[in-house]
Amino acid sequence: AYADKKSKKPALIAKSSIILDVKPWDDETDMGEMEKQVRTIEMDGLLWGASKLVPVGYGIKKLQIMCVIEDDKVSVDLLTEKIQEFEDFVQSVDIAAFNK
Repeated sequence: AYADKKSKKPALIAKSSIILDVKPWDDETDMGEMEKQVRTIEMDGLLWGASKLVPVGYGIKKLQIMCVIEDDKVSVDLLTEKIQEFEDFVQSVDIAAFNK
């Protein structure tokens, strides 16, 4: 009976919380527009969270944005590639934190 009950339990969905550092080309990059572009990325299993601008130096700020992904549905590599496709705004994308 116990095994029967256990087999009917829904499988846990493995999720990861990621903080991405999105770096602009220079201090003249429109950071508001850059964030807007990043948030247009929609993938099944991707949920955008809070973001903030973090000073890097020389008047340049990077966008630090949080997201939660379902591990089975979203590839982090594909996500960072999609962000880098906004090449008018984005110079590079780094993973600042990755928690399963």
